[in-house]
Amino acid sequence: MKRLSTFVLLLILAKSWCQQSDYVDFKKAKVDIAFGELTQKEVKGVVSFTFDVLKDIDSIYIDAVDFDEITYELDGETFGSFYDGKRIIMKYPFKSGHHHKVVVTWKTNPKKAMYFIDWNHDKGNKQIWTQGQGKYTSNWLPSIDDMNDKIEFDLSITFHQNYKVIANGKLVEKTKKGNKVKWRYDMQNPMSSYLVALAIGKYDKKVEYSKSGIPLEMYYYPEDSLKFEPTYRYTRQMFDFLEEEIGVSYPWQNYKQVPVKDFLYAGMENTGTTIFSDAFVVDSIGFVDKNYVNINAHELAHQWFGDLVTEISGTHHWLQEGFATYYALLAERDIFGNDYYYWKLYEYAQELQKQHKARQSTSLLDPKSSSTTFYKKGAWVLHLLREKVGDTAFKIAVKNYLHKNQFKNVETDDFIHEVEKASKQSLDVFVETWLKTKKFHYNDALESLKRSVFIQEYLMVDCEAYTSKCHGYLSSGISDEAKMKIISQIPNRLQKEDFKNPVKVRQAIAKTLSKVPEAFKKEYETLLSDKSYITIEAAFFGLWNSFPEDRNKYFEKTKGIQGFNDKNIRILWLTLALLTDDFEPENDELYFKELLDYTSPAYGFEVRQNAFSYLKWIRACGEKCQEHLQQATKHHSWQFSKFAKEMLKAK
Repeated sequence: MKRLSTFVLLLILAKSWCQQSDYVDFKKAKVDIAFGELTQKEVKGVVSFTFDVLKDIDSIYIDAVDFDEITYELDGETFGSFYDGKRIIMKYPFKSGHHHKVVVTWKTNPKKAMYFIDWNHDKGNKQIWTQGQGKYTSNWLPSIDDMNDKIEFDLSITFHQNYKVIANGKLVEKTKKGNKVKWRYDMQNPMSSYLVALAIGKYDKKVEYSKSGIPLEMYYYPEDSLKFEPTYRYTRQMFDFLEEEIGVSYPWQNYKQVPVKDFLYAGMENTGTTIFSDAFVVDSIGFVDKNYVNINAHELAHQWFGDLVTEISGTHHWLQEGFATYYALLAERDIFGNDYYYWKLYEYAQELQKQHKARQSTSLLDPKSSSTTFYKKGAWVLHLLREKVGDTAFKIAVKNYLHKNQFKNVETDDFIHEVEKASKQSLDVFVETWLKTKKFHYNDALESLKRSVFIQEYLMVDCEAYTSKCHGYLSSGISDEAKMKIISQIPNRLQKEDFKNPVKVRQAIAKTLSKVPEAFKKEYETLLSDKSYITIEAAFFGLWNSFPEDRNKYFEKTKGIQGFNDKNIRILWLTLALLTDDFEPENDELYFKELLDYTSPAYGFEVRQNAFSYLKWIRACGEKCQEHLQQATKHHSWQFSKFAKEMLKAK
C-alpha cells in the first residue's frame, strides 16, 4: 500500500482538512460488508460514496483508522491508495458544481467501534455489534467522522444463515447463497456516520405498530421469551406519547431495539436502531428494581434530539443528552405519574448539588463537562425553561426547532432563538444563569420542586430534626420515598408493624439491617418472598449472617433463584454455601466449579465481576480464577478492565 510522508500530506491537505464539509457534500453511501476470520475480528467490504463539490479543491479524504488494506477508485477511472493510517486521500482537481463517485475497498481488524463477542471459545453468546460513539465508525467502515456531514447509508451485510443481521433502515431484501445470507437495508434520510449500526446474533423478534403506523421491532434471545414483556414494557405507549408531545412525526422508517452482550454503555441511539445492554433484559420480578424503561425512553427521544438534529460540536452536547433525558422523564411521567417525575428531578438536583459542593460543576456549554451536567442539568434547564415560557410557547418552539433543522446540525442559539420567538421573551438572563455559568442554582431548583405536594411532604419529614414525631410516619399514608428516608435516619428504632409497608420500603429495611434482631426474625424472613431481587439478596445475607442455626432453611428457600442477568442471588448463594460447613458438603466441589465458571469469558462482564468479587472475599481466587482475571484486563469495557487490573494489583 502506498503511503505519503507526513510532510507531503500536510502540504497537500493544509486546505482540504480545514472544514472539508465546506468544500464537499457527501450525499449517499452504498455499503457492502462481509466478514473474514471471525476469531481474528476481520471485516471487509466495499463502500461507494457519491458527493458534490461545493468549492474548488485539490484533494479530499475519507476517514479510515488503522486499516490493513484500503484502496479507492474515483469515477471509474482514477485509482489510488494514498493512506496515512487515519485517512485515505484522493488527490484530484475537484471543481465546484461537479458530481463524483468514489468506490473504496477495504479490509481491517478493528480495535474499537466493532466488537466480536465470544468467537474465540465454544461457550457464550456469539455476536458482532457496533458502537460509533461520536466519531469511531471509521475504525471499521471508511466514512466521515465529522458529524456535520450527513449521509444516507444503505447497508448490505453477508453472514451465516443461522444468525440474524440487524442494521439501520428498512430490510428490503434477503438473498441466500450457500450457507450465507445477504441482508440489504435501505435508509431514506441522511445521518451522521457515528450513528451507523449493525448487530449480528441469534435473535427472535416481535413487532408492534405505533398509532402512526411505524413498525416497532423488538429483538430478544430465544431463551429469553418469558422476559420479553417486562423488558419492553410500555414501549408502544412511550413511542406514541413522544410523537404527540414533541409534535414532530418520527423521522425514520422503523424503530428497532437489540440487546447485546457486554455493551459499553446502557444504550446507544443509532438511527432507528437502538442497541442496549442485555443487563436490562429482565423478568417481571427484576422489573421492580432494574428495568429498561428509562433507557428505552431516552434512546427513543434521541431519534429526534441527536439523530434528526445533531450538535455542531461538543459545546452543544446538551442539545442531545439534556433533551433526551428530559423527554424520557416526560414519557415516564405519562406512565408513572407526576410524583415520579418530581422525584427524579429531585434526585437529579441532589446529584448536581453534590457535584457543585465537590467544586466539579461546569458550564452546560463546556464541551468537557461531565455526563451529570449534560444529562441532568440539561434536563433541569428544559424543565425550568418550560415553566418560564409556558407549555404552549415551549412546544411551539421545539416543533419549529426540529422542523427548521431536520437532518442538519445545530447549536444552542438555534434552539434559544425559537423559544424567544415563540414566547416573545428575551432569554439572555436565563441563558447566562443556567447555561453559561458553572453553578447549579440549587435553591432555585428547590423552589420549582416545591410546586409538588409530594416533594413538600418529603422535605418536611426529617427524623434528625423532629425525633418525637418520626416513627409514626412509617405507618401513615406518606410516600414510600419519605418512609425510606425515615428508615435511613432511624434504623435502630424500627418496629414489627413497619414490615407491613410496600415492597420499596421493605427493601430499604432489608438493606439497612445487615444484623437482624431476634425480635424481627419472623417478619424479616418474609422478605425472602418479596417480588424484588434486591430485597431477596439483602434479606438472604442478613438472615444467613444473623441466624446460623437456620441457614439450611434459607438456602432451601432461595435455591434456584438467579436474580438479575448478573446472577446476583445465585452467585451469593454459591458463595455462602461454600462458607457453610454443614450445608451439603458433598456438593462443595460442584458449587465451587459453578462459581469459578462464572468468571470465564463465556459470561457477561457483570456476571464475571460478581463472581470475581465473591471469590476474592472468600480468598478462593486460585490459578484458573487468576487466568480469567488476567484475560479480563484486556476486555473492551474499560470499567471491567480497570476492575480486573485493580483486583490483580491488590492480591
